[in-house]
Amino acid sequence: MSFKATYLGSNGWIIEFPKSKIVIDPWLSGDLVFPPGEWFFKGSLENEIPIPKDIDLILITQGLPDHCHIPSLKLFSKDIEIICPKSAFKIIEELDFNLIRVIEPSEKLFFRDFQIEATSGAPVPQIENGYIVENKEGSFYIEPHGYFDKNIKSRKLDAVITPTKNLGLPFVGPFVRGAEVLPDLIDRFNPNFILSSTIGGDVKFSGFLNNFIKVQEFKNEINCELIDLKTLESINV
Repeated sequence: MSFKATYLGSNGWIIEFPKSKIVIDPWLSGDLVFPPGEWFFKGSLENEIPIPKDIDLILITQGLPDHCHIPSLKLFSKDIEIICPKSAFKIIEELDFNLIRVIEPSEKLFFRDFQIEATSGAPVPQIENGYIVENKEGSFYIEPHGYFDKNIKSRKLDAVITPTKNLGLPFVGPFVRGAEVLPDLIDRFNPNFILSSTIGGDVKFSGFLNNFIKVQEFKNEINCELIDLKTLESINV
């Protein structure tokens, strides 16, 4: 076993290595509301998620509320280190965390024995982050909107965490591009596992925008194992 991956629903994950435990984009408690308000777009958890224990690092991919969820972040100890994009820094700074490190696409930093490389993610509108996380025990890539950074060097990774479906709007097109990006990710990383993300979980959505969102499935065969976990289900990678 290189690591254990537990799905928290939506964009959230716990990645547990033998000596380190990382939580990514946690949404554990409270509603998810996008401006201008609940009438426009609201997400509600069917059940609150237990607060993960013994977390060593919080990894945030975007500054949007479905990734940088303030009510959930407030539940964690302020002594936990956070790595995030520039768009999330001011939000997290106001929560009084003691150590926040900002990383931008193409930059690398180290946390304990991990190398963490930021990749170019979704333009919403600023370019947000994906991450490649590697150490001697295992490796994974995560990007929650299905935007592929063509500057990433090819390498073998244990797992890729990505949406596997498209979400789109009329006249706008897909804003989550999981079905489109899968072939590129498999070609670039040759992963043992694809862990489906972003669209799953025990969540109810409502509001004006939700009436127009369309889902497109990925229908082609792939040469690695695709895992679609339910909330709080885990897999040993």
